[in-house]
Amino acid sequence: MKKRNLGISAIFFVAFVLWTVAVCLFDVKPVGPENSAVGFSALNAMFHSFTGEHLWLYDISDLLSIIPLLSVVGFAFLGLWQLIKRKSLLKVDKDIIALGVYYIVVIALFLFFEVVVINYRPMLIEGVLEASYPSSTTLLCLTVMPSVIIGLKDRIKNKKFAILLNTVIILFTAFMVIARIISGVHWITDIIGGILLSTALVVLLNEVTKKLKN
Repeated sequence: MKKRNLGISAIFFVAFVLWTVAVCLFDVKPVGPENSAVGFSALNAMFHSFTGEHLWLYDISDLLSIIPLLSVVGFAFLGLWQLIKRKSLLKVDKDIIALGVYYIVVIALFLFFEVVVINYRPMLIEGVLEASYPSSTTLLCLTVMPSVIIGLKDRIKNKKFAILLNTVIILFTAFMVIARIISGVHWITDIIGGILLSTALVVLLNEVTKKLKN
């Protein structure tokens, strides 16, 4: 593996950890609903006031979250089909196995931050105060959608179609993150945390996949 890419991944992992610690310790004040406390309270409150709350964007981005979830299911079926056809886990494409491990790690992170609550949303969802750090939808889209590009590389032979598909995936991912920012259902620090963690994971996956294909 290239040390440079591993170093980039490590830098983003460390940045995420440091950012998380800062969110827990810096300028923590009860500016959220039901007096819930959040770090970087001045920045978060100011940004939330600037964007306002747009539940229609929240609803749309929530609905569209099915796309990355279906992508995960698609790769799972691909791996299962190869396993059945080739009758051995060792004969399943190594990058597909790597994707499976990657998705398990992402799911584990989701569950971890549901249990270890860093802070809560800046608004109630159906009267409930939900965990908000890191932004789950941001994490889902920024970990899964780039993995689709990585997973389909070399599997789509038509270059023009591959470029078109990658462009659509990138635009969709950008829309989802922007929608989550503008919707007002997360503090801006939640979005930043999701971006840092996702980048670390995607860079690592990309490098591992390249190594397995060599």
